[in-house]
Amino acid sequence: MAGSSRAYGSTEAPGVRPRSGPQGPAGLREMAAALSEGSVTARQLTERSLARIDAARSSLNAFRIVRAEAALAEADAADGRLARGERLPLLGVPVAVKDDMDVAGEPTAFGCAGDFPPKRADSEAVRRLRAAGAVIVGKTHTPELGQWPFTEGPAFGATRNPWNPAHTPGGSSGGSAAAVAAGLVPAALGSDGAGSVRIPAAWTHLVGVKPQRGRISTWPEPEAFHGLTVNGVLARTVADAALLLDAASGPAPGDRYRPAPVCAVAAAARPPGRLRIALSFGRAFTASATPPDPVVRAAVERLAGRLESLGHEVVPEDPRYGPIGPLFVPRATAGVRELASRVPDPALLDPRTHGAARTGRLLGGAALRLSRRAEGLLRRRVGELFGRFDVVLTPTTATPPLRIGALAGLGALATDRAVIAACPYAWTWNVLGWPGVGVPAGFTPDGLPLGAQLLGPENAEPRLLALAAQLEAAEGWAEHWPPGAAD
Repeated sequence: MAGSSRAYGSTEAPGVRPRSGPQGPAGLREMAAALSEGSVTARQLTERSLARIDAARSSLNAFRIVRAEAALAEADAADGRLARGERLPLLGVPVAVKDDMDVAGEPTAFGCAGDFPPKRADSEAVRRLRAAGAVIVGKTHTPELGQWPFTEGPAFGATRNPWNPAHTPGGSSGGSAAAVAAGLVPAALGSDGAGSVRIPAAWTHLVGVKPQRGRISTWPEPEAFHGLTVNGVLARTVADAALLLDAASGPAPGDRYRPAPVCAVAAAARPPGRLRIALSFGRAFTASATPPDPVVRAAVERLAGRLESLGHEVVPEDPRYGPIGPLFVPRATAGVRELASRVPDPALLDPRTHGAARTGRLLGGAALRLSRRAEGLLRRRVGELFGRFDVVLTPTTATPPLRIGALAGLGALATDRAVIAACPYAWTWNVLGWPGVGVPAGFTPDGLPLGAQLLGPENAEPRLLALAAQLEAAEGWAEHWPPGAAD
């Protein structure tokens, strides 16, 4: 390794043997190509997806809402358009969205219990998926208001990990991740406010893209959680993630953030060039100083070795995070408070949600305004690293996937401490608003997925996707399927 006498070890990923995927086209691009050439129909793909969702309902519990009748009608309409020669990037392809996004005619409960009214219009991200021709088969589970890296709650029970149902798929986009990992849908939208796309990607062996703030619109909200949360994508391959990212990207007129457009599909298809990569295991200051699990550290170091074998320079270096925590907490808790005030029956909310809302009430004034003003200074401080490096490589989480119920029944403070100990690496990039791509990093000895994240500065998605695609070609991520996914 450049700059050090230490060289990373074997680049062979431990853990599980490759499995064949479900019969027929399994990926987003494969489905779109098969539909375009006429070797399969949108109804066939949608029926297959709905059948798998139904079969996995008791074992995985990934979906809050399944739009069986509406999805089949959309598929039939797509087949008619295809027969007339129309072609769109996702015309007739079944996909899912997280239940914090509005789908016309369906409620948006965002993990909460209660009777929510149906929405009158699609959110902008869903509207763009429809404009690209996608069939929306359903809305996936998320923990209450997307607060935790596990997908469990009294409103729906527990969403389980396809690799081992005793473990969580992560959160808060855990339903989307479980659905994609198990082959119920080829790709799905999620959202990421503190790692909520990247964490479940890590724990289910997927690619998870947290794009630049504003890349995928959050409308009808001008911003989500005061700029912390962005919409992102989950897929089995970088090419599929790039295709869904391009389809969903673009601003609504009222959006607060409007980054310059990029072409993710083109970026994922070109070589990244030789890059200088900072390998970081350092964390921003938190109350927990727990080091990463040795199996996590070994997996990320193995991936660093793979990057070196591909010709990149990898150097140990940590970003200078400084006092980033005070910029996160007011925005996160103020966001919880605002959303909690909109639910039909606040009495049904988790006590921990009420605690976060109380904190948001206390910090929603001067502390929140200060956290917003300090963001530019923080970007300059952390961004100094990108004068010397192109990409930062870190673990996505400090532990393998947690067991179902590991944090059930804990109080607010104990839950926060457990979450920080398990997931200390992802949330900082939400404060910065910069992009990150979560990639598989291997498996534990008993077959649980592990992940790493490639992080960059503002608008760095093309570089990150190009590097992730190069890694994927060397690692063969898509060859690995969880047990039972091919059934």
